Formats: sequence, structure tokens, C-alpha cells
Amino acid sequence: MATFNLNINGKKQQVEVDPATPILWVLRDHLNLVGTKYGCGIAQCGSCTILVGDIAMRSCMLPVSQIGNQAVTTIEGLSEDGDHPVQKAWLEHDVPQCGYCQAGQIMNAVALLKANPKPSDEEIDGAMNGNICRCGTYVRIKAAIKAAV
Repeated sequence: MATFNLNINGKKQQVEVDPATPILWVLRDHLNLVGTKYGCGIAQCGSCTILVGDIAMRSCMLPVSQIGNQAVTTIEGLSEDGDHPVQKAWLEHDVPQCGYCQAGQIMNAVALLKANPKPSDEEIDGAMNGNICRCGTYVRIKAAIKAAV
């Protein structure tokens, strides 16, 4: 076990865990931040996406020991009131169906728009590729990202 001082959603958090513990389980099991979902466990589906700095990362395979001093943002830290432009666009375009993948989809979209404030359709497709939605709401996801611009 090791002690880690983390910056999660703008707050300093201290946890004592095995250094190999994925940050997903630190968030969910130790900090009770359960908006980040466990999907596949092999960084292929995107439901566990968080921001590390401004980069979208899959938390299920990211050891807590690799976080260091970088700021981590989860869906809970994106906006206290759910009024982030991407979250608002998601509602306006009725994106969620089952909702399971949506936190990861939103976090990935936020990272895209931070890096590229006016992405083309092809850039949206490329950035969102790999975030799987079993309900198939990809057309609405793209429309919401365009609206959030």
C-alpha cells in the first residue's frame, strides 16, 4: 500500500491503495465518485473515460501511481449543476437512452472540444471512435457535440 495525494475535481484527496490500482476503482470505491462507469475493463469501450489534465483517458487501465500531480476531472466535477455546455447539448439532443456510456461519452467530447473548439464531422468521428454506445445514439452524440460548440 502507498499513500497518494490526488487532485480530483479540484479537491485534494488522499488515498492509501496499492500503486497498481486503476484510478477507476480509487474513484468509485475509495472516493464514492460513481459517475465514472466500469464497462469492459480493458480500455476498449470508453465508459470509464475521465480527464487527466485536459486529456481523455480510460480509467479502468490507468494505475493511480501514474496520475502524479495532474488534475483529474470526472463527470461529477464537470459541473455541479449539470450546466456544462456539453451536458446541456446532450439533453437538448436527447442523447441518452440507457445512459450507461454517457459519462464517458461526455468526458471524451469535452476533451475533444478543449483541444479543437470547432471540429469537423470527421474530427468528431475520429475523436469519439472507441466510445461505444450499445443503444446506437451516435447521430445524436455528433449533433450534441456540434451544438456544444
